[in-house]
Amino acid sequence: MEKYTKINSNIRLFYIPFKKLKTANIGIYIHRRITPEEASYNALLPYVLKSGCKKCPDKEAVARYCEELYGAAVRVSLIKFGEDQIIRFESDVINDCYAPEKEPLVSDAAELLLSILFEPLTEDGAFLKSVTEREKISAKDRINAMQNDKRSYASKRCMEEMCKGNNAGLSLLGTIDGIDKITPKSLYEYYSEMITSSYIDIYVCGDTDTDSIAKKVTEKISGISFKEAKMPYSEILETSGEVKEVTDKMDVVQGKLSMGFTTGIKPTDKDYPALQVMNSVFGAGAHSKLFNNVREKLSLAYYASSQLERYKGCMIVNSGIEFKNFKKAYDEILVQLENIKKGDISDLEFESSINAIINNYESYKDDERAMQIFALGEDLAKTDMDIEERKKLIMSVTKEDVARVAKNIKLDTVYFLDGKGESK
Repeated sequence: MEKYTKINSNIRLFYIPFKKLKTANIGIYIHRRITPEEASYNALLPYVLKSGCKKCPDKEAVARYCEELYGAAVRVSLIKFGEDQIIRFESDVINDCYAPEKEPLVSDAAELLLSILFEPLTEDGAFLKSVTEREKISAKDRINAMQNDKRSYASKRCMEEMCKGNNAGLSLLGTIDGIDKITPKSLYEYYSEMITSSYIDIYVCGDTDTDSIAKKVTEKISGISFKEAKMPYSEILETSGEVKEVTDKMDVVQGKLSMGFTTGIKPTDKDYPALQVMNSVFGAGAHSKLFNNVREKLSLAYYASSQLERYKGCMIVNSGIEFKNFKKAYDEILVQLENIKKGDISDLEFESSINAIINNYESYKDDERAMQIFALGEDLAKTDMDIEERKKLIMSVTKEDVARVAKNIKLDTVYFLDGKGESK
């Protein structure tokens, strides 16, 4: 179980003891409630910050510093949990006890991350123009790459349509237009406001002492005046009533059918473990009804799967189909859901679903980053359970529970990515 230290009103430090590997992982997570105005800034900012700081003024200096730490790695990325757009800075480094000279490698890696976060390179009250413009090109490339992945694109569009009027549907990568409007000065002004008014969680997972890291954090922020921050918790979506149907047409050779359902179940509800099992029975794996019936038995889809959006109380079904099979695939997906509601669940489907979820939880114990994301997710869900507690809840679920929670699930949105000139 992680240990917790409160640095100040906005910053928390968590330590997750982890002795399986010879490395440690430090993750810094900055929480922002996603909005149309901020999404593109948050998508660009971490990459600009990583390009140089007081400790290491350019990418080459960052690479040299990491090499001196016996090949440590520094990465930045974005995560979205509900309406929480999270900027992540992380470093993998050898645990101190395995360092050749017992050097404080974890503390030194933390020093670099903290410099990247709190000591950026600027000129005349703005980020460096050359760095900002270079990273804007890369940010737009990431948006285009996501749009070119039609499977992800269709799922994103479905969620976007489900969440109309709710910012949870916004892309964590921002928009091309939003990125284009950002200037070195506006980005620095945003950073200056954001860094002082956000919840910042620091996770250290490994076999190390975090006292020195807590001290470094305190030193780095000593001259910064922080404002009150609010954690961007999410509320689940309610069914709008009438099913929304949206079709886009693109030059694609395969149709993408995404169906969005509301579950009516919050992460804190006692029925949430049963919902996890229900989703697994329905479409989360090769043991599921969607895989074995829609894909294998009836050959109506190239792929068919379901996934939960825990923080918004949603379930999304994604499938790739022949354009002509739209109605057949749509109907069969609903038939398989109806079968679960009726309690038509085989022992193999049920037991395989339980085992798949348990094995997934067990896999976290071999992955430092996964351990952090699990702990972070529990905090944002306001559940604060450990892995063993989660496993026990899953093991207690019955087939009757699965059928019962399935009855809460309602179709809300149907999104179809159709081909140009095609008609469903």
